[in-house]
Amino acid sequence: MEKEQAKPRFVSLKVKWALGTAIGSLLISLIVVTALFSSFTQDLLNQERKSLNDSLVTTSHQLGATNRDDITTQQINHLLQKRIKSQTVNQVRQSYQGPIIQEIINPRTEVAIYNRQNHLVFSTGTLYRAPAKVKTSQIQLVSGKKHKILLGRAPIYSKSTKKVVGYLQIENHLTNYYQRYNRLLLISILALTLVVIASGLLGYGLSYLILRPLDDIQSTIVAIRDDPTKNQRVPELNRNDELAELSQIFNAMLDRMQRYIDQQSQFVGDVSHELRTPVAIIQGHMQMLQRWGKDDPQVLEESIPAVIAETKRMNSLVQEMLDLSRAEQVELNFRDATTPVRDVVHQVYNNFKMIHPDFEFMLDDDLRHDEVVKIYRDHLEQILIILCDNAVKYSGERKKIHLSLSRNLRAVEIGVQDFGEGISPEELSKVFDRFYRVDKARSRKKGGNGLGLAIAKRLIEGYHGTITVESQLGSGSLFRLTLPIVDVKNNNAEKNQEREK
Repeated sequence: MEKEQAKPRFVSLKVKWALGTAIGSLLISLIVVTALFSSFTQDLLNQERKSLNDSLVTTSHQLGATNRDDITTQQINHLLQKRIKSQTVNQVRQSYQGPIIQEIINPRTEVAIYNRQNHLVFSTGTLYRAPAKVKTSQIQLVSGKKHKILLGRAPIYSKSTKKVVGYLQIENHLTNYYQRYNRLLLISILALTLVVIASGLLGYGLSYLILRPLDDIQSTIVAIRDDPTKNQRVPELNRNDELAELSQIFNAMLDRMQRYIDQQSQFVGDVSHELRTPVAIIQGHMQMLQRWGKDDPQVLEESIPAVIAETKRMNSLVQEMLDLSRAEQVELNFRDATTPVRDVVHQVYNNFKMIHPDFEFMLDDDLRHDEVVKIYRDHLEQILIILCDNAVKYSGERKKIHLSLSRNLRAVEIGVQDFGEGISPEELSKVFDRFYRVDKARSRKKGGNGLGLAIAKRLIEGYHGTITVESQLGSGSLFRLTLPIVDVKNNNAEKNQEREK
């Protein structure tokens, strides 16, 4: 038996949001703090370099103010105004008061002076680096006992002879620099930690407030999943953002789905009801033929036409159901279809005049040009036939049909009006439902299965048009449909581009 695949661990979106906010804030803050830290510490190091360089220049200049060819201890003592024999460094630093003292006796530095042979003649402490003969002043960052130190070396030139009389070496242990460096590093780490904690908490709090509607959406989805017929919706949000729009769209989708479920239930019930009657009639006639039709020509003569009529009715019902199914797919199969609207309207008008000579048909054509609309020609003809056929069926005693053709800025409007029975306000919103008939008994006598207007509406909507009805009992009904006009030039250009591709 194969092991079931481990289910991924659930991680709340709020936690992900908080982690993302914290990580993002950390990265941004790290970049900013690193830049500031590097800039500040580099400035500190540059100040130490400058201070060490000033000390090298000043000290070597004062030590070179002798006319001798070599640096000696007596010379340095004379310059320092004190003899250096058994005194400690601290004692020396406390007693020296001359100008040169301020340069070479510094608690942050160690100074060593060498003669031409590179022998030590003066030192303020223990130096980490061995002496070296140099021709020019040099300052380097080298390794020390615990950390890096600044090492400065410079030759001492006699002012009179312009020759090298000794060498100066100063080591700055960077004690002050590293104190500030460590203090600034600690502050930066504490600041970054505070930023991460604060941004994480703030991100979680904001995500809780902002994403709270997702909990309502989730509970609604779970309820609908368990019971698709349950009338539960996402509560209305008093806010103006994407989640509010999402909840509205979701509620609209649920309403549409509920309508589809209701229509499907009604569709199945209506189909079963519509088919039950002809099947029962056919079965009854066939049983009657089986019993008596073989020997009774009169029964045979009555039953066969009835069976044929019911069979035709069933065939018509099935065909209309197929038409309705195809109408659901017009956006996929006929999205690029276009039709000159005037030709189709005039064709349907002339055909109905010929088929129903006892009716008075009128056509008001207000189009200046034969506009092209976005619809398949057969579908437009089918819609007009459905509307005109209904107008004929429900005209009553006043046999008059009025067709109109006009346009607005972006669409063509077609109207089909009869002056017959009309539709009550309660029934007006249901006329486009499947299998719906205003008067089922009279409609059955006049023929039809109640699918015509449903097919017309679905076809029109598939081409992004609209169909509406206005009616008043006893005064007739006006069906008005609109279809978007196609810009022929732009449409041809797009087709040519597609062909080139």
